Amino acid sequence: MARLLRAATWGLFPWRGYCSQKAKGELCRDFVEALKAVVGGSHVSTATVVREQHGRDESVHRCEPPDAVVWPQNVEQVSRLAALCYRQGVPIIPFGTGTGLEGGVCAVQGGVCINLTHMDRILELNLEDFSVVVEPGVTRKALNLHLRDSGLWFPVDPGADASLCGMAATGASGTNAVRYGTMRDNVLNLEVVLPDGRLLHTAGQGRHFRLGFWPEIPHHTAWYSPCVSLGPRKSAAGYNLTGLFVGSEGTLGLITATTLRLHPVPEAIVAATCAFPSVQAAVDSTVHILQAAVPVARIEFLDEVMMDACNRYSKLNCSVAPTLFLEFHGSQQALEEQLQRTEEIVQQNGASDFSWAKAAEERSQLWTARHNAWYAALAMRPGCKGYSTDVCVPISRLPEILVQTKEDLNASGLTGSIVGHVGDGNFHCILLVNPDDAEELGRVKAFAEQLGRRALALHGTCTGEHGIGLGKRQLLREEVGAVGVETMQQLKAVLDPQGLMNPGKVL
Repeated sequence: MARLLRAATWGLFPWRGYCSQKAKGELCRDFVEALKAVVGGSHVSTATVVREQHGRDESVHRCEPPDAVVWPQNVEQVSRLAALCYRQGVPIIPFGTGTGLEGGVCAVQGGVCINLTHMDRILELNLEDFSVVVEPGVTRKALNLHLRDSGLWFPVDPGADASLCGMAATGASGTNAVRYGTMRDNVLNLEVVLPDGRLLHTAGQGRHFRLGFWPEIPHHTAWYSPCVSLGPRKSAAGYNLTGLFVGSEGTLGLITATTLRLHPVPEAIVAATCAFPSVQAAVDSTVHILQAAVPVARIEFLDEVMMDACNRYSKLNCSVAPTLFLEFHGSQQALEEQLQRTEEIVQQNGASDFSWAKAAEERSQLWTARHNAWYAALAMRPGCKGYSTDVCVPISRLPEILVQTKEDLNASGLTGSIVGHVGDGNFHCILLVNPDDAEELGRVKAFAEQLGRRALALHGTCTGEHGIGLGKRQLLREEVGAVGVETMQQLKAVLDPQGLMNPGKVL
């Protein structure tokens, strides 16, 4: 046991040299030439500007550049790169689109950044089995564009146009999770290159069943047939290795392909906005809508500060007040019932400026504004960085924590706003900070830690969708306890005994 724990924590220790004990920021010439021999000279860079581009994401964490960046073209090259780094004891940092918010790509011990964006093929589309296999360079928007005439779509939608394998690596979520689930619910299989270069298919090669429920197929779908094949609907074969790697944040291996569950495009879609006199009224409406079993597809909260920012940034004309954005999917008849019941509930809670959006263009404008909320917030204080909290609590505790958080934010003197996927109990405080102002940065981090601990006290989590990364490691320990952390360390030690995969993250 002691040997396993020593191996698991090796990657957390200060920089250990490699390639004849070179300092961080240097790789020996022979090693760089070996990288070029795998992927070609044009697909390796040690240029400072390139390394710095790959040493930061959209978080407030300072840039930590890798020593080299490589662009493999296929899984065989990824496997050879991993094996090469493994033999030399060189850290490996996977890189997708760089849109994370927790410093997940920061190369805190240097090493080689493996940029997977050149692997951008859609490998297999199984219409009858509602699944698709994609490489790590495929983004969610690119996939849905490819699916536009198929009658299917992939609904998980974080604000950024993130890579789908990166979304799997962070356990991402989005505005549709209340209806369609998160990445954990929609990843069926993963192809993973392990730290030593071996190739793993977490559910078995070519398989696309899942552990859990399968969607009912609506008869209005154009290609629906009562005899349609769905393949195996479930499996109880061994450990859930897919679940282990979803949310592992690049610390256990490199995801080189993911098999995703697809969903039928709804027959009809209607969106709505409504303003409220207070945060309490808006959040109470959310709870009441869910308790009434209205099958809402999206229900998003924006406080008055965020609404003002979105009006300015996205050219909306909404009331500057606590607001809900909603969307409903289903048949025409079902939508009429859902809309009527929802309108009754929100009016009981004092809603005003209730507006429906049925045209695709109107709905697109609304949700584009919501997805751009991060950039709208940054525009409130140009030149500053954003720091996003990510707590999630049981829906029954949501009014309590959200109202208290709003009061704390108003009293803090910090510049920030609140936005969230309140149908899941998940919300974000987007705090704007000058990263060169140590005092202000300290106050922001203290606010975030206090909020994280309040969520834990309410039996919630410190992160609903952004992951642990660099900034929430202590909160993870408080959330899962000593035995939970020890178990994670043991798993890490077995899969990554040298501690080379994205060191310094999660544990």
